Amino acid sequence: MLYSMNVLVLNCGSSSIKYQLLSISGDSRDVLAKGIVERVGLPEGVLIHKPAGQDTFELGRTFSGHEDGINAILAALTDAKHGVIADIHRIDAVGHRVAHGGEYFYGSVLIDEQTKINIEKCSDLAPLHNPANLKGIVSMERLLPGTPQVAVFDTSFHQTIPEKAYLYGIPYEYYQEYKIRRYGFHGTSHKFVAEKACHLAGLDINNSRIVTCHMGNGVSVTAIKDGKSIDTSMGFTPLEGSVMGTRSGDIDAGIVTYLQEKKHLSAAEINSLLNKDCGLAGISGISSDMRDLWAKYKKAGNQRAKLAIDIFIYRIAKYIGAYAVAMNGLDMVVYTGGIGENDWDVRLGISEYLGFLGAEIDKAVNDNLRTDRVISTPASKIKLVLAETNEELVIATDTVNIITKNKLK
Repeated sequence: MLYSMNVLVLNCGSSSIKYQLLSISGDSRDVLAKGIVERVGLPEGVLIHKPAGQDTFELGRTFSGHEDGINAILAALTDAKHGVIADIHRIDAVGHRVAHGGEYFYGSVLIDEQTKINIEKCSDLAPLHNPANLKGIVSMERLLPGTPQVAVFDTSFHQTIPEKAYLYGIPYEYYQEYKIRRYGFHGTSHKFVAEKACHLAGLDINNSRIVTCHMGNGVSVTAIKDGKSIDTSMGFTPLEGSVMGTRSGDIDAGIVTYLQEKKHLSAAEINSLLNKDCGLAGISGISSDMRDLWAKYKKAGNQRAKLAIDIFIYRIAKYIGAYAVAMNGLDMVVYTGGIGENDWDVRLGISEYLGFLGAEIDKAVNDNLRTDRVISTPASKIKLVLAETNEELVIATDTVNIITKNKLK
């Protein structure tokens, strides 16, 4: 039996709420409206609401908290002028992006009391995200009581990673006591683009060795063997891995204590430095935005900008090479995320490092490309694919599937 549902997807951050309302029926997936509430709990907040086929609507006011922000979203969705549904009860289900599921969740789940308890238990692992995610869940329970809700976790796709890949070289009791291990993030995106890219390239995901590169302000690289994540670059937190917009990525742990002593930094200050002042921004001294760096280099020959770009490309290529070893071969590399989907120079730079593996990018196809397509030549031994991610669609689809299965029980 197929169910038609209007699914509200919520991604609650510490001071923002991203949302989409999707209509799902059979194979049809239509975005009715999307938007964001920014500066939740801060002065000069704003709601930016974009109904499908209509002009963008903006509302500026202070939003006292997440429930106030969600109330504003529901009002926008049902407004006589820029709304897309008659009343809030036309929302059949709510899907939530939840940052951290720890070892509790191996997939998306219908939210009940135990689910909320376990999300709360993971708050120490994601202190900026999980409490906000939970506020969104509790707010919807009050605003739309009885409406089923589903949690979709950034970490769950990576729960198939084996111990040899997720444990760190620290005393084992720290894992037992504090659950310090590699968790990985962007799992929803990696799973989605791997499946899409296999369809584009004509590969069987259950018999393929794939590396997916999610490149935006945050960056993560994942090894997917036979449809399962076996390793990923982000670790215990999203700080580990390749160089990112403002995050350092992999560094010698000794640098942390060295800088603390030299600069007289507290634990909170060194954590802020590594997360907010490093990466492309720290190396270049210009910007965390790849577009700004290319502009500085191409227009003015700025060498610090070029250095940051080169390091970014090199680190991702290193991860791809490492994961080719981990999987004993490589069939496909997938580029996604804001940089992966829009920066053909970055895709070219990474792909050229893979020439020794037999990868060959089609420069004519790659240039100026911003949409789904195979970008390797027919002679290439490794498929290279640009695949646009859509995490909201994954969340909505998971929500419908889980609720449908629950109704059929």
